[in-house]
Amino acid sequence: MSAMEIGKELVTLCKQGKNQEAIDKLYSPNIVSVEAMAMPNMDQTQTGIEAIKGKNKRWVDNHQMHGGEVNGPYPNGNQFIVQFKYDVTPKHTGKRMTMDEMGLYTVENGKITKEEFFFAMSDCS
Repeated sequence: MSAMEIGKELVTLCKQGKNQEAIDKLYSPNIVSVEAMAMPNMDQTQTGIEAIKGKNKRWVDNHQMHGGEVNGPYPNGNQFIVQFKYDVTPKHTGKRMTMDEMGLYTVENGKITKEEFFFAMSDCS
């Protein structure tokens, strides 16, 4: 699959709330994920499919989703960007916020090998 095809599939699955399925289907076993910053009990960079699955599960388990949208992909060679906009409440704060995040994905040999995230947040209250 080309980067554009993978990007379209990622967006389609994420719009359906099938983020875990997207990871299982589209990610390399040696995926590298780089967040905008380190989080409590989580390094900024995670490596390997199991680490990424765990990171995704922690995010889902620790946030209440109120809504969201996924836009893209915006391709450039073997990379593409996807925009994620989420209306969420982190369970540890109880403070509702809007999260606007861009994911830059790199594709090699038909799989996503790297994801890098950039985000902005604002209060909804």
